[in-house]
Amino acid sequence: MATREATIKRAEDYFDNGHFLAELERLIAVETESQNPDQRSELYRYLSKEITPLLDKLDIKSNIYENPDPAGGPFLVGERQESPDQPTILTYGHGDVIRAQTDQWQEGLDPFKVVTRDEKIYGRGTADNKGQHLINLAALSCLLEERESLGFNLKVIIETSEETGSAGLAQFFECHKDLLKADVLIASDGPRLQPDTPTLFMGTRGAINFDLSVNLREGANHSGNWGGLLADPAIILSHAIATITDARGQIEIPEWRPTSLTSDIKKILKDLPIDGGPEINLNWGEEGLDPAQRAFGWNSFAVLAMKSGVPEAPVNAIAGHASAHCQLRFVVGTNTDDILPALRRHLDKAGFPSVEIIPSKEAFFQATRLDPDHPWVQFTARSIESTNGNPPHILPNLAGSLPNETFSEILGLPTVWVPHSYGGCSQHAPNEHLLKPIVRDGLRNMAGLFWDIAENGKKIT
Repeated sequence: MATREATIKRAEDYFDNGHFLAELERLIAVETESQNPDQRSELYRYLSKEITPLLDKLDIKSNIYENPDPAGGPFLVGERQESPDQPTILTYGHGDVIRAQTDQWQEGLDPFKVVTRDEKIYGRGTADNKGQHLINLAALSCLLEERESLGFNLKVIIETSEETGSAGLAQFFECHKDLLKADVLIASDGPRLQPDTPTLFMGTRGAINFDLSVNLREGANHSGNWGGLLADPAIILSHAIATITDARGQIEIPEWRPTSLTSDIKKILKDLPIDGGPEINLNWGEEGLDPAQRAFGWNSFAVLAMKSGVPEAPVNAIAGHASAHCQLRFVVGTNTDDILPALRRHLDKAGFPSVEIIPSKEAFFQATRLDPDHPWVQFTARSIESTNGNPPHILPNLAGSLPNETFSEILGLPTVWVPHSYGGCSQHAPNEHLLKPIVRDGLRNMAGLFWDIAENGKKIT
């Protein structure tokens, strides 16, 4: 007789017997750098030669679709239809990775070869996102092996352009709503709050990037001959940026201060841990909020890069131009249409009409959030607690950004994300890795969750 415990045991054996590492090695070996046009063929190879065979094991019929945006890579959509009376689960992953940065990895590591050292599994894409969607597909296989059916309908979407802003994903969803129709999205990306405790999040902060530029004259001029006579664009720009926040980084533009950090959301976020990264500056950011409330419930402004003159080889000259690449991360409750207009009004009022605002060509991510009391959230939390023995941390939204709005707004789905990584995984950096204990725990949790959906999912829908 098939049981929940036996399904979880299959997931444990899949990891303990080395099958997870063997399959992950094949996925990581495909050099799917979506930021590198020369690797475009690898995006197709990943979907056709690696993901399609994994889905075949689940008796999932899949097809590869061209991206409606020429800047984006292909999509794979798969479906297993068991019964119209059963709920339909949509799951997601992205097969592309950021640039390898090969020469910056530790000695003995190669971004496209899986290497294990102690509890760490190294490789580009292990955490973001090949390892994470492999965990979910493997857990589904364990369920199918045990029950000989899933007990629900399943749809899978794998994209290959997430690291370049999910180009074309929204257009694809708009054109294929029926193809992707489901009851809920259950997927994995991003980090846990703590390595030893599962996390759920139901949305993301949005992100908008832009440049601030002061362009006063062509070329540079000798600082001895002209110092004190020519306005310095770097000084003007620095003072302009300094008006956007106060000295501790608190946002000074009223329109950039969100309205959605209600007492209920504050309570959910209060005292949640933020571990696995650099030491937090407790006296930075919005006063009166704890770190989790600032990271997940508030907006943050950052200067990502600044330049004036030639920083790598300074000369005694006053530059004619200065620029800064900036970003606002924002939560639900921020008027996205007014972000840059509000900045323009603010800079003009502060006396900086010469500072130009240039919208970035990078993707604009919307902010999304699902009520933590939603039935699918509570169902998932109870299931994971039953498997893990501890309640998961629950976040209304991730601090980072994902194309969650394509699922929540275009497809109209409740979205539940169960990350299988942690904050110190070196995502988007050299030495990217997964932690073995999280992988094993993630396999167990997802196997249990999919079993519970098979047994009780009808009650939710």
